[in-house]
Amino acid sequence: MGDIEKNGIFNENYTNCVILPATQKPRAMNHKNTGPRETGYHQEYRAERRSETFAKHVFNEDRMLQYLTREAFASVKGAIFSGSKIDRKIADQVAEAMKAWAIAAGATHYTHWFQPLTGATAEKHDAFFDLLPDGRAIEKFGGGQLVQQEPDASSFPSGGIRNTFEARGYTAWDPTSPAFIYGSTLCIPTIFVSYTGEALDNKAPLLRALHAVDEAATGVARYFDKNVSKVNATLGWEQEYFLIDAELARSRPDIILAGRTLIGQAAAKGQQLDDHYFGVIPDRAFRFMRDLEAECMVLGIPVKTRHNEVAPNQYELAPVFEEANLAVDHNLLLMDVMDKVAVRHGLRVLFHEKPFAGINGSGKHNNWSLSTDTGTNLLSPGSTPMKNLQFLTFFVNTIKAVDRYEELLRASIASASNDHRLGANEAPPAIMSIFVGKQLTDVLDELEGVSKGKLSPEEKTELKLNVVGKIPEILLDNTDRNRTSPFAFTGNKFEMRGVGAKTNCAKPMTVLNTIVAHQLREFKSEVDKLITKKKLKKDEAIFNVLREYIKSSKRIRFDGDGYSEQWQKEAERRKLSNNRNTPEALQVLTAPESLELFRTMGVFTEKEVRARKEVELETYILQTQIEGRVLSELVYNKVIPATVAYQNSLLRNIAGLKDVYGAAHKTMAEAQLGILEHLAEHLQAIRKKTDAMNEARKRANGMKDIEKKARAYCESVLPYFDEIRYHADRLERMVSDTEWPLAKYRDLLFIK
Repeated sequence: MGDIEKNGIFNENYTNCVILPATQKPRAMNHKNTGPRETGYHQEYRAERRSETFAKHVFNEDRMLQYLTREAFASVKGAIFSGSKIDRKIADQVAEAMKAWAIAAGATHYTHWFQPLTGATAEKHDAFFDLLPDGRAIEKFGGGQLVQQEPDASSFPSGGIRNTFEARGYTAWDPTSPAFIYGSTLCIPTIFVSYTGEALDNKAPLLRALHAVDEAATGVARYFDKNVSKVNATLGWEQEYFLIDAELARSRPDIILAGRTLIGQAAAKGQQLDDHYFGVIPDRAFRFMRDLEAECMVLGIPVKTRHNEVAPNQYELAPVFEEANLAVDHNLLLMDVMDKVAVRHGLRVLFHEKPFAGINGSGKHNNWSLSTDTGTNLLSPGSTPMKNLQFLTFFVNTIKAVDRYEELLRASIASASNDHRLGANEAPPAIMSIFVGKQLTDVLDELEGVSKGKLSPEEKTELKLNVVGKIPEILLDNTDRNRTSPFAFTGNKFEMRGVGAKTNCAKPMTVLNTIVAHQLREFKSEVDKLITKKKLKKDEAIFNVLREYIKSSKRIRFDGDGYSEQWQKEAERRKLSNNRNTPEALQVLTAPESLELFRTMGVFTEKEVRARKEVELETYILQTQIEGRVLSELVYNKVIPATVAYQNSLLRNIAGLKDVYGAAHKTMAEAQLGILEHLAEHLQAIRKKTDAMNEARKRANGMKDIEKKARAYCESVLPYFDEIRYHADRLERMVSDTEWPLAKYRDLLFIK
């Protein structure tokens, strides 16, 4: 590891660890090491508090107080809190302060860090270095470079928003997400828009949705607390992933090019014994995790939890909850850091939702809530009936929003890779439903039975004290035990479980916050009408509207087995959607109600929605197309040659037996002849199926209409994958290990 230690991925080492032989005592830290030396069996870590290194490379409020003038600090805080604009003079001050801080920390370049519609992040690095007219060198970074840049947008997906010859696109600074130093580069989180102003990224719509839910939720929260002036949507994601040996991964073209194994016989031992789940973390994975966590600390990513997941080599990490925009940025940054840290440890991270057949896939649960600037979680009950009425208001409105737009929420998690996971007895089904538990169901049933209009004093007392007042006690033992629910209430938050492991959280969070904002806006309008026109008191008006919402959204609540056939029939009876694949799921995006929702809430224009639908369909087509090509290459370049080579070795063996034993060799070679026959059967079948898949792919490629093309790939190309895999896996079972050219599941799934 000498070269890695010398040249490292990052500018400095923040791993805070050294490797010691089991008998050696701890020695002094060498802070220039970029990764642990693997010379022993355990690590000794410097006793340093996480709080000492947390956000060391982030231009956060502490850094701003240190480097900015009072005027500049107030301006940036205003932009963060209320969205006020920062003028050019202040932007110049902020840029100068950022530059001074970044250079002092070892940065040499800066970049606008943004989220194009590829699903990943993008960056273009520029040096602080510049030349004066007289040839002298200076470090230069001004407000113009901070606030806006113009990267070439020609090769990013746009869904037809811009013409091919119009390469211009703009990135604009997002002050609500702090700049950070990554390696030797100052990274400035930004939005990405076209020349004509349409969003070309995932961040701009998320910011719009968060603004919408802030306004709507603040208006409703002020029914209960007049001091509320801002509501933040919070997000806590849970990132699942697989770790495999990098050298073994290189022997698998499907892992390298598609991120998953397209063929592969299940190992004799998988997850049957449930011994990996929450088990002792293997040493090699543990060293990776400690290194990763240390890097996360300096980047301000508040990772807190780590553990083994259900499948072999599958793990999970989770952070402390954050404001949703920052949480999304941190998740994207985390995945990039994970890839880089894995290289140091000779590992490869797999984020694909279903990298291995026959064992659990990976998701990214999105835990969502709303919190006020007064410190209240709006989805957590309180100590008084009024606090609990506030909880019920946001709780029921969220249920109503999901009920009305369940199909849109399903579309937000649709992808070619996530299609392999949803409903596979390891993840929630494609049918959206909400789990609330028996105790809360009983509360909702009681509220549903409340009489309409004005409440008698006795009814008010009954509601406030005996129904609403007891909610905190009810929730004490209302833990969620239903893992089949795609959208579950888990005590003080809702958990959206269908999100795929490699999905950008911005997509489901944009939709969820938009639909909740729209619902809260309608709720406030209805309550205000009852107060002004029907002369109801505020709490009476709230109870009346909640009563109707509980009744009209009842179909979305389901606490049973989401995997059962009975639920599919029941969901159909309830008229809930069951869009099993991405081409089906994406159709709702351009439905009139969806377009009206996004337009009304100011989140997407119709042009932006249609562009995103086209991008998502194109991505689905390309991912399936790539997998089809890789699968064909595996069959013809790996599986068939290996099988033929094994056949030849069997034929040589049979010929040798014939030379020695003459006609009697047939009895002695009965096993070999039987294997040859089975090999030939599977060879013939796999060739025919692969050729048929290739023809189906060619026909799909000739289609001009993108929706028809996506459906053709889904319905005519994809079904061949499992058929080809069946024969490939049978051949793997029979061909000798010495002939088989691909790393097997038993090797890939068990690192030490």
